[in-house]
Amino acid sequence: MFNYNFFLFFNLPSAYWSGVRVKFIDDKTCLVKVRHNWFNKNPYKSIFWAVQGMSAELSTGLLLNQEIRNRKIKVSMLVISNSSKFFKKAVGKIIFNCNQGSEVKKIFDKLDENKPTNKIVLFSNGIDEAGDVVSEFKFEWSLKRKF
Repeated sequence: MFNYNFFLFFNLPSAYWSGVRVKFIDDKTCLVKVRHNWFNKNPYKSIFWAVQGMSAELSTGLLLNQEIRNRKIKVSMLVISNSSKFFKKAVGKIIFNCNQGSEVKKIFDKLDENKPTNKIVLFSNGIDEAGDVVSEFKFEWSLKRKF
């Protein structure tokens, strides 16, 4: 299995040093955790919104990345839009969950020589230790197959 936390250290060091870690990934779901700490705090005693965004984006992007790795194809990925909502302070451990793996598989089934580009919208919710949603993120990804 590919070690995504090792990947983070070398390729996304700001996420790594902020405490972002991949907790679980399979073909349907990706869970990314981050814990409130001194390095990722804001002046309001919660996790800085951009750290939440990194965690949420990672939970969506890794599902795409894993599908690329499984299919052994070359695909360019780019976030072309994103939006977020915040419902309460993010303190303690927050788990960001994207469970749209089946949709990811379907979009990759459509990437071929006749239609090498496509878009997909993926969602990630940040859940605190009490089970409450602290934030919701929406990412629109552009995918372009390289031949």
